[in-house]
Amino acid sequence: MKDTLKKYLFEDRSLRIQTVNLSQTWQETLAHQTYHPVLRNLLGELSAAAVLLASNIKFDGSLVLQLQGDGPIALIVVECNQHLQLRATIKTRQEFVIKDTDNLQSLLNANKQGRFIVVLDPNNRQEGQQAYQGIVPLTGDTVADVLSLYMKSSEQLETHLYLAANENKATGLLLQKLPYTGGQSIDQEVADNSWERATMLTQTTKPEEQLSIDEDTLIHRLFWEESLIAYPAQDVSWFCSCSRERVADMLKMLGADEVESILAEQNKITVACDFCGKPYVFDTIDSAKLFLPDQSANESLQKH
Repeated sequence: MKDTLKKYLFEDRSLRIQTVNLSQTWQETLAHQTYHPVLRNLLGELSAAAVLLASNIKFDGSLVLQLQGDGPIALIVVECNQHLQLRATIKTRQEFVIKDTDNLQSLLNANKQGRFIVVLDPNNRQEGQQAYQGIVPLTGDTVADVLSLYMKSSEQLETHLYLAANENKATGLLLQKLPYTGGQSIDQEVADNSWERATMLTQTTKPEEQLSIDEDTLIHRLFWEESLIAYPAQDVSWFCSCSRERVADMLKMLGADEVESILAEQNKITVACDFCGKPYVFDTIDSAKLFLPDQSANESLQKH
C-alpha cells in the first residue's frame, strides 16, 4: 500500500487539515542506516513534517529542513520535492553517547548554538540566484514546537503539528488557519470559532494513538461531527539521487594510483552514500574497468 498525504478543508474554508503516513517510505529511509531509537524517532518526525509543509508550496523544487546542533547531533537534513519524494539523514558526533532520555534540546541545543533552517531550493535557479533560507533559533522541546513557531513568526500562519515516529512508521497531522483576506467568502467570527474548536479537538491527539491507528480513523475520531471537504490523496515516496555511476565518477576523479592504493590495503572499495547510507562496493575488476578507455567499460559497469 502506497504512502499518502491527505488534505481536508473545514466546510467554511477557514482552515486546512492534513495527514501523512510514511510506512514504506520510512522503511526505505532506514534500510541502510542504524540509528539510536531517539535519533530515529526525531528524524521520522521531521520527515513527516517536511512532507506536510512541502505539499503546500507551489513551486518546482525542494523544501529542505535542517537542524544544526552543537551536541550529539551535528546535522539533520530532510528534503522533500514537489513530487513528495523524500530523503533524510542524520550526522552525529561520535564522542557523545546518546541516552534514552535525550530530547531535541539536549541533542542539538545544549549550548544554545543550535539552529533550525528552512531552505526553498528551486530546480532551475538562474545564475546568481540564491535559494531562500529562513533561520530561527531552536525554541521548543519538540520538532512540532519549533516548526509551529517558525510558521507563526515567518509565515504568519497559525499552525499546530502533531508528529510521531517509531521503527515502523512516521506520521503527522497538521492543522493550519488560512489567511483572512477580508472578503465575503469567510466570516471572521465563524473562522475564529472553527479554529478554536478544531484546536481543542486536535489537542487530544497522542503519539501512541497516531502510531497505532491509520490516519483516516484518526480524522474520523477527531472530526466526526464536522463537515470536511476532502481532496484526492497524494502519493509519497523515497528518493535519493545517489547511484553506482555517480560513485564511479567520483572514483575516477581520485585517479588510478589512489584507487590502486586503496585496493592494496582493503582488497575492495566500499563507498556509502553520505545521504542515505546505501553502500556501493567496487572490487578489483570493477575498479580496473573504471579506467578503460572505451565506452564498453561503462556499459559493463552498469550491468555488473
